Amino acid sequence: MKSYDWIVVGGGITGAALSYELAKKGFAVLLLERDATMQNATRFSYGGLAYWSGTTDLTRQLCREGIERHRNLSAELDADTEFRELDLLLTIDADADIEKIVENYAHFAIPPQLLSVAEAGELEPLLNKSAIAGALTVRHGHISPTATNIAYCQGFARLGGTIKIAEVTGLIAEGNRISGVKTVHESYACENAVICAGGWSRTLLKAAGISAGVYFSRAEILETEPVDLKLRTLVMPAVLKRFELEAESSKIEVNFLWDEPGNELLPPILDAGAIQFNDGSLRIGQLSRTLSDLNAKVDRETSETAIRAGIGKVLPALADLPATWHDCIVAFSADKLPIVGEIGSRPGLHVFSGLSNPLAIVPALAERFADSAAGSKDWAIKSGIASLNEILSPNRFA
Repeated sequence: MKSYDWIVVGGGITGAALSYELAKKGFAVLLLERDATMQNATRFSYGGLAYWSGTTDLTRQLCREGIERHRNLSAELDADTEFRELDLLLTIDADADIEKIVENYAHFAIPPQLLSVAEAGELEPLLNKSAIAGALTVRHGHISPTATNIAYCQGFARLGGTIKIAEVTGLIAEGNRISGVKTVHESYACENAVICAGGWSRTLLKAAGISAGVYFSRAEILETEPVDLKLRTLVMPAVLKRFELEAESSKIEVNFLWDEPGNELLPPILDAGAIQFNDGSLRIGQLSRTLSDLNAKVDRETSETAIRAGIGKVLPALADLPATWHDCIVAFSADKLPIVGEIGSRPGLHVFSGLSNPLAIVPALAERFADSAAGSKDWAIKSGIASLNEILSPNRFA
């Protein structure tokens, strides 16, 4: 078997960024990705960078570092990530408690500003003003997640990194220590392996007898070809039901349901929103489900109808546009924080997953992880008496 310093499992934005940063430190790195054409959460995300959304010393610092990395990433990677800043419009339902919603955002690093219905309509002319009681707005970063992923992979390859398209089937162990990775057709030896497989991370870890607090939801969106109409803002609801869905489905009393195929832990939810990319295409969504089976089939037609009905209330001009339905698996953790670090019981095995707000902080977090791998003491962002590696460690769920 050919041996590497690091094997990174998963070629989405987390795996690509981490592979690049590890290669920058001079490590011999192999990146394993199952699909030749991206079909993951990176490919179908909105591309938003919520750098304003930090609520603790730790998350605020990571967001600050993350947005600075994004502002300079195109130059560093010598490729256009399509970075820009635009207005985020968080719509407030007509029957919602505005004061409570504003209060819920008051502790964010940059609290969004409250807009009247008229002001929201001026900011986004496509908005159905009769459907809302107002909106919140804040400046928001945005990238093409696909372009950024490709840029990271190209940068990684220029540094001498190796990328192979192969489905990982298991881990190789010598005693408790992980010493390699098995794919369908080949095995590879390594000093360290890191699981960056998003929603698939749970299954890979579970197969190795490890429970690390990683869960997954199934996200469904509609995607259009480039269109003539112009959506000026990124539109999302001020009350995101997805976060509540994640919190409820990861509670201890429902944990056992995740490991039985065929379970739907909670009813599906819809967060009606949309973003237009630089090429004029739109992504419209998002319907989210918590299904225990990664390969579960859903009623595509029913989902598409629900998404169109939801967006039709807020942005009626988008409701009937020709679009293609897509779904993907999205990772999250039991406490909303990323799961990053070495598994205490399995030396050589690391996790870099469970990020609910990945695009904003992955560049900074990947850089810090690589610094730690190279022996830097800068890994510790102090937050009270705990350091970053303690706060984010997968061992917190052991």
